[in-house]
Amino acid sequence: MIAEKISLKIKFEREKRGLSQEALALMAGISRSAIWKIESGKVSPTLETLEKIAKALDMDFASLIDVTKVDL
Repeated sequence: MIAEKISLKIKFEREKRGLSQEALALMAGISRSAIWKIESGKVSPTLETLEKIAKALDMDFASLIDVTKVDL
């Protein structure tokens, strides 16, 4: 449940910034397929991957994983 909400939040934050999956992947230093798998809930990202995504989205890690105050 939490992993699903984090996946949705990543997609929400990416789209809010007008980024494609490809652009976010390049900024985070991971593959586009990894972004797709995370956003679609196929895999749960590691903490290291979440940190890279947070940095690429210009968010602090805690804000990215805080799903308690998210309107998705």
